[in-house]
Amino acid sequence: MPSPNQPVPFTADDYRARMMRAAESAAAAGLAGVLVAPGPDMVYLTGYQPPAATERLTALVLVAGQDPVLVVPTLEAPDAEKAVGAPALTLRDWTDGKDPYAVTAPLLDAKGRFGISDNTWAMHLLGLQQQLPGTSYASLTEALPMLRAVKDAHELERLAAAGAAADATYEQILKVRFAGRKETDVAADLARLLTEFGHSQVDFTVVGSGPNGANPHHEAGDRTIEHGDMVVLDFGGLKLGYGSDTSRTVHVGEPTAEEQRVHDIVREAQEAGCKAVRPGVACQEIDRAARAVITEFGYGERFIHRTGHGIGVTTHEPPYMIEGEEQQLVPGMCFSVEPGVYLPGRFGVRIEDIVTVTEDGGRRLNATARELAIVE
Repeated sequence: MPSPNQPVPFTADDYRARMMRAAESAAAAGLAGVLVAPGPDMVYLTGYQPPAATERLTALVLVAGQDPVLVVPTLEAPDAEKAVGAPALTLRDWTDGKDPYAVTAPLLDAKGRFGISDNTWAMHLLGLQQQLPGTSYASLTEALPMLRAVKDAHELERLAAAGAAADATYEQILKVRFAGRKETDVAADLARLLTEFGHSQVDFTVVGSGPNGANPHHEAGDRTIEHGDMVVLDFGGLKLGYGSDTSRTVHVGEPTAEEQRVHDIVREAQEAGCKAVRPGVACQEIDRAARAVITEFGYGERFIHRTGHGIGVTTHEPPYMIEGEEQQLVPGMCFSVEPGVYLPGRFGVRIEDIVTVTEDGGRRLNATARELAIVE
């Protein structure tokens, strides 16, 4: 049986099922089909990752009841043919000097409304609209927010492996020296450790010390970490093609009573959010559960972001744990639970785990201690 470091590989049948499900979901949503640009949606649906920066049109066309078609530049067709999902689709290539939109247009309903990847280049969308003025488009985040939300067993293996690597990174970072070093030094340690524990991509290494911790998305800077600082650590990336994202808050030396109290409040809020996870519960209820604790203790106005976000082939994706999101949780969904309290000019606290919805509740994919750790 494959280990977490060698999970069961995806097959052409896996990608075929994903593409079919996407096309059927689009039809159920009243769409004529789906257009997928290079990026995480294409990787998820086909296993193909085109060159990161190319002005040449590459588009996956999914229409219910029809075979999937991948439109690619001729010079990139050999790479596309090697993708694991290639046997489940038809390749249609176009050469430089030809109009790629004229190649794509016959695949589309000339009066249809299509879901389209959020990251599609404007020039490509405008080119399609010029070729087919009767078509209209909706972003996939709006039209099909659940496209990648529910993970199968093999995806969960990868997410668990990524979470375990992030946990190992945290255990090791507790052993390094904080006081007298710059935030960027600790951030570099985090990036190195994530890579050593198997990440192929490091997406972020937030190190917010002292007053910088009150900025949830503070990027590590040149501030020297001092004795007495609270330090927010938030880091993650991709391992085996799937994301990790965890936050812990540590303290350099012994904390004050107030710092310990705020940390305890956030830990209680994070626990409440995780305990609220179960099938059938609306996403907003996770936010409400965590926020209620922080509000009860008088810090409601200092919890300034949503409680969580989905995670999969990217580190941030739908669904979102936020007031107003009525999407119900279903087994296989994976998302963060990360409440925080931010006191401007002083310090911040955030605690984050990735949680997956099970048949009867939720399971954390991060297992490191959530108590306030003391570092040197």
